[in-house]
Amino acid sequence: MTASELPDDRGRWGADDELGTLNLIDDAARARAAREVRVGTSVSLAYPVEPASMLGGPFAPPAPPSPPVQQALLYTGTPPMGMSEVLVVTPHHPALTHVDAFAHMPIDGTVYPGRPLEDAVTAGGVRHGSTTAFAAGIVTRGVLLDLAPDGRLPAAHPVTAADLDAAQARAGVEVLPGDAVVVRSGWGFSWDAEVQAPGMTVDAVAWMRDHGVALYAGDVSDSFPPSDPAMPMPMHMVGLARLGMPLIDSVATDDLAATCAELGRHTFLLSVAPPRINGLTGVPVNPQAIF
Repeated sequence: MTASELPDDRGRWGADDELGTLNLIDDAARARAAREVRVGTSVSLAYPVEPASMLGGPFAPPAPPSPPVQQALLYTGTPPMGMSEVLVVTPHHPALTHVDAFAHMPIDGTVYPGRPLEDAVTAGGVRHGSTTAFAAGIVTRGVLLDLAPDGRLPAAHPVTAADLDAAQARAGVEVLPGDAVVVRSGWGFSWDAEVQAPGMTVDAVAWMRDHGVALYAGDVSDSFPPSDPAMPMPMHMVGLARLGMPLIDSVATDDLAATCAELGRHTFLLSVAPPRINGLTGVPVNPQAIF
């Protein structure tokens, strides 16, 4: 597939747009999500993180397999003063559940929806396509698409539109414009580099565009090494950079799948409330599925 044939929504919502597919989440989509709350059960989609101490040595940016958060505990004074700390966080660390902003993946020298990179990202920070777009939070209907309800996908499995169609049919639900999809492959997070995990294909990303997916979250994204060398990162280089579809990476899906099976439904209200830290390329998040 040539670059001109790739799914592309740059310009769909204007030259200055910073919401991308979040534009699809209108009042009707949020109302649809609210109707999913019937029993009050809540499930977190974030991985827990145990911070590493920064004391006892010079600071070094966290890198695999070190934790994504480093902590220096500070004693703020004599009683009744409390304790505090300084945290150093690496937002795009693969062991940290986080949401990607558009500036995370420039292509062709531009940031979605076509803003020149030198204008969008400067020495003073990210001026366009940053986490500022998430300040209001994200609330919409979530749909779990479980690709392997009886276990996990085979290693290096290329996830296609047919896989997503099959998961949607098993769930007995139709993904509607403005929905978020949570995709489970059964792999979860692992540092094991000996076995290649499944990965999304451009075909799967095109399926998401055709169904009006507003937000993606899942335990499967781009695979390394890539399943398609011609397009090594379809979720980031097409979904995020060309479609303007925010991505929640490193998502814990097993508890969600168990709850969906117990309740007999695969839809829920999905609440994503990132900290209101503006001007970043990504930020940690704790998504909540509420039934």
